Amino acid sequence: MNPLLELKKAGQSVWLDFITREFMAEGKLTKLIAEDGLCGVTSNPTIFQKAITGGKEYDETITRLIREGKNSNQVFDVLAIEDIQRACDLFRSVFDRTQGADGYVSLEVNPHLARDTQGTLEEARRLFKAVGCPNVMIKIPATKEGLPAIEQALGEGININITLIFALARYQEVIEAWLAGLERLAKSGKPLASVASVASFFVSRVDVMVDGRLEKQKPAGYESLLGKAAIANARLAYAMFLKMKSTPRFQTLAAKGARAQRPLWASTSTKNPKYRDVIYVEELIGAETVNTLPLATVDAARDHAHVRAALPGDVGAAEKVIQDLAKAGISIDDVTRQLEEDGLKLFSASYDDLIKGLEQKHEALKAGAR
Repeated sequence: MNPLLELKKAGQSVWLDFITREFMAEGKLTKLIAEDGLCGVTSNPTIFQKAITGGKEYDETITRLIREGKNSNQVFDVLAIEDIQRACDLFRSVFDRTQGADGYVSLEVNPHLARDTQGTLEEARRLFKAVGCPNVMIKIPATKEGLPAIEQALGEGININITLIFALARYQEVIEAWLAGLERLAKSGKPLASVASVASFFVSRVDVMVDGRLEKQKPAGYESLLGKAAIANARLAYAMFLKMKSTPRFQTLAAKGARAQRPLWASTSTKNPKYRDVIYVEELIGAETVNTLPLATVDAARDHAHVRAALPGDVGAAEKVIQDLAKAGISIDDVTRQLEEDGLKLFSASYDDLIKGLEQKHEALKAGAR
């Protein structure tokens, strides 16, 4: 059987970490939905930057929008919303069939708003309304400033993909913001079942940074810790998810129709060629989870992933990995703090490159029209 379909049977939804207009127009996304059971799509500034500035598929629309007087920021806004709407339409059958449990498409707020609570909230409201599809999720980074915006947005009935989570302590704050948001929604009398959320826990980047520090510092026995941090961190996050589900606070909300906020494993492509290319698929299989994969990892998983229940796994062993790293001089708190900062810088830089690329494309298209 197709391993991707086996993942679905194991209770895990596979989402695609990729979107382009051409990919949808050629029917490739529809094929993944039909043949591989794909259940959603995530996007981010880096994905859009590569898609919009890297080819010609958007040129006609860009030219038209510029002639209408729109600046580069407004052009991107229109292009991104159109792509997300098309993807939402393609996943609408999944959304309807699962009664809103799956079939979501994520669109991220401007990354430059990550430290601006009110700006993030206003952008989330605007994008949710502009897309106008019940199966769109607005991505908000899990920064300290983002958490109040997440709580308020959920309390208003906006589907939220909480992204850039690295630290377990921050994940606990995300859980609190999500529960508080649902409690706000309940007080307003709105149906809780109509709101969905995922908590995007980043994986492979943890190994990249931890391995790099281990190899630089070379503490005694460090080889045994290489490639262990990311999966241990994710397993502990899943244990927190299971604990949350058993709390009276969530049970009260569930009785009113609330859906659990599923952990979503992000950054799951293998960065180190020494590691199995589907390691972050095989080791993170668990009920009520999402794994968002880039195209290459989707293909690899379909070809040779071994599917078996992997979560929660040995939580004690995962805790020991973190303890052993601390003994080796690697602070997981310092690592995850740095990764959050690096992630924000990366997405902001991609957004800036996108806007710059649009401006350059505008000039090139004008020159070609002369």
